[in-house]
Amino acid sequence: MTRFQRRAALLAAGWLCCSMAASAAEGFRIELPAVQPNGRLGQAQVFNGLGCKGGNSSPEIHWSGAPRGTLSFAVTLYDPDAPTGSGWWHWLGYDIPATLTGLPEHAGDADGRLLPAGVVQSRTDFGSAGYGGACPPAGDKPHRYIFTVYALKVAKLEVRPDSSAALVGFALHANELAKSTVTAFYGR
Repeated sequence: MTRFQRRAALLAAGWLCCSMAASAAEGFRIELPAVQPNGRLGQAQVFNGLGCKGGNSSPEIHWSGAPRGTLSFAVTLYDPDAPTGSGWWHWLGYDIPATLTGLPEHAGDADGRLLPAGVVQSRTDFGSAGYGGACPPAGDKPHRYIFTVYALKVAKLEVRPDSSAALVGFALHANELAKSTVTAFYGR
């Protein structure tokens, strides 16, 4: 085999690998019955504090089409428009068993009572674990709130619950097989 043929074979193998991964990721979908894609978040998902008056409830989430090899899931809620220079992490949950296909409303409550044993809710930018709803500054343009479910190639992330959101994000991206997002907006 010539050098050119070896390179062509490697490129073809790389393309096949990436296209197979992309097609597996394309089948992975999430749905949030209470949150319309590109719609406005309801009061149930708004924080209760810092001048906001909402239900501070994580919405029900369903997912399907996880790629082969998925050993766990993670869920996050991120506001890239927060005036911090780095956005705002509202929810980080991981080590969700691969046997699950969703989480009920209120699964993100700080006590974790609606989560299976072993699921970790990491520290958010509010400074505590669990779901913290939308609460952009009054008068700001509506912020984007991005709900993401990750299909992961590991059963456990091996990230401490008190880790920063950046460290959790690093571990998520390093172990991601696929992800799916729904973006909603909220302003006040």
